[in-house]
Amino acid sequence: MSTIKLLGISGSLRKASANTGLLRAAQGNLPAGAQLDIANLSDIPFYNQDIAAKPESVVRVLNQIGAADGLVLATAEYNYSMAPALKNILDWASREPNNSLLAGKPVAIMGAAGGMGSSRAQYHLRQVCVYLDLHPLNKPEVFANAFAGGFTAEGDLTDKAVTALIAEQMQALVAKIKA
Repeated sequence: MSTIKLLGISGSLRKASANTGLLRAAQGNLPAGAQLDIANLSDIPFYNQDIAAKPESVVRVLNQIGAADGLVLATAEYNYSMAPALKNILDWASREPNNSLLAGKPVAIMGAAGGMGSSRAQYHLRQVCVYLDLHPLNKPEVFANAFAGGFTAEGDLTDKAVTALIAEQMQALVAKIKA
């Protein structure tokens, strides 16, 4: 098999996002033969069925999703749910004919937030994945407390235990894609 292409999508738009930091950690802990690009959602408008022609920014990310063998979704937790930017791009992608960009695609889910590290948001995201026919990994789960000292001020992950879980999760995702 040629290079396995993964696309990381962070629901957090902040420059110093811990969730984007998790994706950077995933980039640095990939198994041989895999690559991970990180999508930029900062210019994606809210999905609106009245928009007749997809904006260029949306087309760019939809093309990245279509080219990916698997997705790595990183979500913060907003009011017990996933980050709106992440939900928004999934809404855009789900409108493609026959759900062609998402159906059957393997997904790894991770997240950083306060308290329980986005666990409630991740479970909500899993419910959305069911409807979209995405296939999330069950294990390992990656939850990081964004405010307990495991990240630099720039959002880079420093927690070795979380880094090890991410490496294990990337191994599992690549194995699922190869299967």
